[in-house]
Amino acid sequence: MNRGARVFLHNLGYSEGYTSYDYGAAIAEDRTVTREKYSEAKLEANFLMASPAYLTAVPGNVSNGSFVNTNEIATTPLVGNVTSFYVVRQAAYNNLGSTDYTLTVPTSAGNITIPQLSPTLTLTGRDSKIHVTDYDLGGINLLYSSAEIFTWKKYSSKTVLILYGGLSETHEAAFAGCSNFTLFENADLLVAQRDGALVVNWPVTAARKIIQIEDDLFVYLLDRNDAYNYWVLDLPAEPAQSPADNFTLPIASSVIVRAGYLLRTASITDCTLSLTGDINSTTSIEVVGGAPSGCSTLEFNGLQVASSQDQYGVLTGNVTYIAPMYTIPTLTDLEWKFIDSLPEIQSTYDDSAWSSADLSSSNNPRNLTTPTSLYASDYGYFTGNLLYRGHFTATGDEATLYLETQGGTAYGASVWLNSTLLGSWPGISIDANYNQTLALPSLTPGQPAVITVLLDTMGLEENGEVGTDEMKEPRGILAYALSGRPQSAITWKVTGNLGGEDYRDKARGPLNEGGLYAERQGYHLPNPPTADWTISSPTSGVGSAGVGFYTTNFNLSMPLGYDIPMSFNFANTTLDGSIPSEYRCQLYVNGYQFGKYVNNIGPQTSFPVPEGILNYHGINYIALSLWAFNASGAKVEEVELHPTALIQSGYGPVELSPMPAYTPRPGAY
Repeated sequence: MNRGARVFLHNLGYSEGYTSYDYGAAIAEDRTVTREKYSEAKLEANFLMASPAYLTAVPGNVSNGSFVNTNEIATTPLVGNVTSFYVVRQAAYNNLGSTDYTLTVPTSAGNITIPQLSPTLTLTGRDSKIHVTDYDLGGINLLYSSAEIFTWKKYSSKTVLILYGGLSETHEAAFAGCSNFTLFENADLLVAQRDGALVVNWPVTAARKIIQIEDDLFVYLLDRNDAYNYWVLDLPAEPAQSPADNFTLPIASSVIVRAGYLLRTASITDCTLSLTGDINSTTSIEVVGGAPSGCSTLEFNGLQVASSQDQYGVLTGNVTYIAPMYTIPTLTDLEWKFIDSLPEIQSTYDDSAWSSADLSSSNNPRNLTTPTSLYASDYGYFTGNLLYRGHFTATGDEATLYLETQGGTAYGASVWLNSTLLGSWPGISIDANYNQTLALPSLTPGQPAVITVLLDTMGLEENGEVGTDEMKEPRGILAYALSGRPQSAITWKVTGNLGGEDYRDKARGPLNEGGLYAERQGYHLPNPPTADWTISSPTSGVGSAGVGFYTTNFNLSMPLGYDIPMSFNFANTTLDGSIPSEYRCQLYVNGYQFGKYVNNIGPQTSFPVPEGILNYHGINYIALSLWAFNASGAKVEEVELHPTALIQSGYGPVELSPMPAYTPRPGAY
């Protein structure tokens, strides 16, 4: 996965995931590119773009000890007509140490053992390297290189090659048919002639090295961490006009730039090189290749940068980072409005508009263990919170209720008889279903009684193996037993999101809402009717088991020219300083559900919300549901809106996502 994403946007789609799913992603969900995986992916992508011979090279079998002098290293050859590639890595994947080795490979100059000017190469830990032989640099033959290639470009007046390696490693490259060279920066290199090739050997240090070979090849020798700061940006030519060209934008040339955090685009107009990009600190810009000769004008994000160009065409300048001025409200200081979001346990509640759970069969492959199906999907409810109400007439002999529910990994459930809490299952991280036997209070014979079950579904399963039906595991009540009574004594009703499959909010999509009362009414949408609601904060919480619903609003006025990603962060609430309080919350931002926080399980406490969902230049409506599992209630310890990065950016204005506001919903119950 390359881009961190809220692939489970709104209610969860997969029960073993979190609200966010960016672990292992190159780009974090908040759009920052500080993860090393991003930079490594950039190095590899640029190498592949600059290496067309890789496309036609034929991979051979991997084997330990082939082409190297030790069985501790495995090598995969990719052999081409001219250029070949050798991928080396530790033979034992769990080897985190350093392994010294030499590489013996065929070249156009015969078999060569690399390195020639020092004893060995080094492979560190789980690193992997791509060594090349007979690699064409626009007419210059790179006979071999143990250092990895970031990119190379041939310009009218020079060719630029960028090689990199790990810090403290020793690397070597040979250039066939070359003999003349000039050393520039940090020239601690060994250079010698071997069989008609100029061999360059160097220790990798934090300070880069530059060597000019013959008249026009400039080789930059970098530490990998420094290579992360280099960018290759294509310069657009005139758009193609022919359908045969697919109306794509051809590439005139490219610039190679050292510029830090992120570069986005480059263009040249009237001898001005214009760059757009992002910086998170004052940044030196160095265009090492591609700036027109005699062109010393540089722009960054539309502003001219003081710059100069040396005799080799390298254009340099400095972009000053200016910290943004902004204000983000303290959420706990805002006025919040509160409403009870579980009126279903009150004696006056009317569930006549709910779906009758009266289907005597189900298409689900799991056989029914109840007289009628209590699988929510059979009634069109697939996501979020589910509510069941079971009606029966008491005989006075009922003593216990057995209940088996299923909602997916880390789900929760609470059960009431009339308005009395019978018990809850707050969930654990490994259980997708749970059964419990609950003691009942004394009931008056002949009186109606109602069992209310609130169940939080956590998404569906995946089919981990071909031919399995795990993804069809139902959500809802699997089994029940009322002591002394037949199952048929209870008549069930069920609801989820308002309208079920005919969901009401077409702008935000089918997974945005579940079955909570406030969701069905649309109170999570912007500008809900809160005039008569109670003033109360989620940090004050609820005093008993149930669901409270809170809403507030605030304005943002974030500075232009900056990318300031933000997250809503929850502080874990504990009882007596050690036991996590058992509650869960759902976060809504301008009507979009953007987080499910489970205090007693976690692990996610931070919920990034991008600009476009958050209005950076206007009013924002925030809502929070608070489901307390225990009779003592629960409160949110702390929730805050926090910037995760302060980036001076050229990425431009962001259009708001559709944000239809609250209007009374016909048929809402």
